[in-house]
Amino acid sequence: MAALAPSVAAVRVAVRRALAYVPPGSLVLVACSGGADSLALAAASAFVVPRQGLRCGLVTVDHQLQPGSADRAEAVAKWARTLPLGPVVTTRVEVGGRVGGPEAAAREARYEALIDAARRTGAVAVLLGHTRNDQAETVLLALARGAGPRGLAAMPARRDVNGVALLRPLLDVARADTAAACEVLGLQPWCDPHNTDPSYARARVRALLPALTDALGPGLVGNLARAASLAAADAEVLDALAATAAEDAADGEGGLRVDVLADLPAALRTRVLHAWARGLGVSGSALSARHIDALDALVARWHGQRAVALPGALQVTRRDGRLTVSQG
Repeated sequence: MAALAPSVAAVRVAVRRALAYVPPGSLVLVACSGGADSLALAAASAFVVPRQGLRCGLVTVDHQLQPGSADRAEAVAKWARTLPLGPVVTTRVEVGGRVGGPEAAAREARYEALIDAARRTGAVAVLLGHTRNDQAETVLLALARGAGPRGLAAMPARRDVNGVALLRPLLDVARADTAAACEVLGLQPWCDPHNTDPSYARARVRALLPALTDALGPGLVGNLARAASLAAADAEVLDALAATAAEDAADGEGGLRVDVLADLPAALRTRVLHAWARGLGVSGSALSARHIDALDALVARWHGQRAVALPGALQVTRRDGRLTVSQG
């Protein structure tokens, strides 16, 4: 029997570990764009998932941003049915008209479609093909934005949204391994031109990373990914403390009590404010550090200033010792 290629083994082991806590008999979906990372993930999942006592389907999203996108989505679906994977879901999204830049808009539309596909098929989890390299790029982007610990934590290995687990099995797998796995398995990945389009921030970071690796050493990508893991562990503790603080600060009418907020350390107070703003319906892609700093000023640097405007035409005002929100 021929030895299993190390690249194929690495992806399969990663999938097996990610599924360790998924209940037996459950359906999981693999999100597949046709790129090397998601193709390698789908192929590995088709092998591993049934052996874990689970069922495996696939979902591919047509963003309608490039000519021939519908044909590519159908080609991915046709390939998936040969493995076999099932159910196979092809879904189309509208990216235009959303708040934020094109990258954020496409990402938001994609995740909405993935969650919807999971809920329609009864899947408990969606597997995403982000690799260690993607994680390193995300950390660099967060640093460039001046992000705090939550931003530096980058992409979590698991995130639960509306009862669906978004799992990233490949965060400890190098992009070179997914490309090698595709080559070994005879798969032909699609190369997304957006990945090399300098008008996108991530593409610019991706082009820069090899030069940084040459300058700082071959361990750079792994060290950036490890930094994300350490930041995530710290952020998890702070977020739990902030959740308790938010309950204490709630005024029972949708606002927040200033006296409770003022007694909190800044690291917790800003987390409470961030979570509160998100709870008001402000999207994460539209909510910036500038907004949170302005909200914090209503608490910690109060001098009678005017209301803070949040995305979505929301106005936050300090009145009678409370932060209250109204439609602007």
